[in-house]
This record gives sequence, structure tokens and C-alpha cells, in this order.
Amino acid sequence: MQALSRTFCRFYATKPPTLPHAALAARTASTPMAVRIRRQKKLGKADLAALEQKGTDATPLGLTPSESARYQRLKALGRIPAVDGVELSEEQWLEKVNRRRTRIRGVRTVKRDGEADETEVLGRRVYLPNIIFRLVRNNTPPGQPYNPYEATFRIPKSITKTDIRSYLLTIYGVETTYIRTDNYISPVFTRLRGQRKAFKTYKRAVVGLVEPFYYPHRLEDMESKQRVEREKWIEDNFQIQATRNQQKYELLRLTKGQAKGWSFNEPMATKRSHILRLVAERREKREKLVLEQAAEWQAKRARGEKITSLLPRKPSLLDNLPATTN
Repeated sequence: MQALSRTFCRFYATKPPTLPHAALAARTASTPMAVRIRRQKKLGKADLAALEQKGTDATPLGLTPSESARYQRLKALGRIPAVDGVELSEEQWLEKVNRRRTRIRGVRTVKRDGEADETEVLGRRVYLPNIIFRLVRNNTPPGQPYNPYEATFRIPKSITKTDIRSYLLTIYGVETTYIRTDNYISPVFTRLRGQRKAFKTYKRAVVGLVEPFYYPHRLEDMESKQRVEREKWIEDNFQIQATRNQQKYELLRLTKGQAKGWSFNEPMATKRSHILRLVAERREKREKLVLEQAAEWQAKRARGEKITSLLPRKPSLLDNLPATTN
């Protein structure tokens, strides 16, 4: 009964019999901490060092330690299926288990008298799922490379691992090797009138992939030239900054626009930090012009040239006096 329950716990997997080494390493790296501690206590120092050097805990045939232990346990109990009197090997047994895991649920083949086999759909069909899977960037520790054999989603709290596997495989054709889920429970805040509400509570799903997927680079990861081009493309297509300025403008208009003698100062210089930044930029520009003019005059003096000002001289009262001679 214990082996049967473990089988049902792993129905979400859609992995093929063989996986690339990178996918096996990613699966090993995503092993839960409780399982890692249990395996460290079970393995010796030599086996643990060899496992860390290898990078994956899979057997040469691609089985996980749990699958290999389950095969050995079922073999000792005599519950391994046999073909022509010969028990299935580990590879054949894993292929049989994976074939059952990847079967299409909710469909059965019906044999009718005098007719061909028909496929009958069980239950109620769902054509348009009303759930949202939000793809987010994987949590990559500093100094470690990005893992392309994992994908992270934020999903509704009511979604199970079987639902995730079916959703990705049916709609997008994405095969999964493992699925880890956890819930983030945000603190509860008390609002007015004694109402208590939790914000930003979500469920996260880390999905192992058979084919690698590289998440688009963030702006922080791009070079300066690529970042400028990306920001310009985003602004031209989505007008994010223009929308924020408009929202700020409308908020100020509703809060302060009704006061007498008050007007907007473009471009949106409404914060002290913004005003100080504009003053600093103008001062830096003025000092730069002064230094450039001083350097030009010093070069002319070194060459013995006459320095003349390009600005017109302001007229004075002395210019209107008549000329006198001694």
C-alpha cells in the first residue's frame, strides 16, 4: 500500500526514459532539504563526495534514488511484473511506470458489439481554463549560473501538481520532470472597521523541464547600450513612463488643482528631490561651459593670440560724449 501511494504521488511527471545530464543535475539540485539531510545520514563520506563530484544522484539508467529503492523493494516482495517468465529490468520497469504517468486522464476506450473501438471522454469537458500561470524568473543565488532546466510560476492556491502537469502539457506541450510547490503566506494587516486582510499571498511552483528554456534577460543584466535600446523599445510600445507621468499629473490635479494661484511646473517638477536634481544638472552644465572657455583662452595665450569676447559689449553713457582734444 505504501508503494501504491508513492505511485499516485508521482503521477504529475511526464519525463521520458532518458534525460540529458543537465536536466538530471537540475533535478538533483531541486531536491527538498529534508530529503537531502536524510540521504546525507544514509550515505557515507565516500559516497557523498562521489555524488557531489558527479553532480547528479541519478543511477546510470536515469532513476532517482527513490525510484531505484522502490524497484529493489518491489523486487524483494516479488511484485515486479514479468514478461515470458522474466522480470522487468529497471529500465523496462521505469518505462512502464512513465507510460502510466503520462497517460491521458479522463479518457477511456470503449468496445461496442460489431463496432470499432471508440474513445469516450469521462466527466465534464473544460474548454477555457480560468486560471492564470504567471511565469517569473528563477531564484538564482549570486555567483551561480542561471538554470535553464527549471521554470518558476506563480499560480492560484487551489492548483495541484497534477493540474500543473496537465495544464503545461495540454496547452503548451511542455514536458516536466518534477514539480515542487510551496505557499507564501503574507502577514495579516488590520484595516479600518476591524477588517483583516492578507496581501500578496501566493503559491509558487518550480517545474523541471526536459528542454532548456532561457528566461529573457532583465534590464539589470544587460549592457548599457542594450539597456538603452530595450528601454526605448518598451517606452515606444507600452508608454510606461508616459502613463506614470499622466497618473501623477491627474493625482496632483485632483489634490492641489483646485487651490487658487496654484499651477503646474513642467516637466513634473513636483518633488524636492526632482528640483534639486534639475538644479544640480544645470550647475554642472554651466561649470562645464566655463571650464571649456577657460581652457580655450589659455591655449590662445600660449600661442600669443589676442583674446576677444564673442558677446556684444553693452553700450554705456560714455559712448555718447563728444571727443575732446588737449
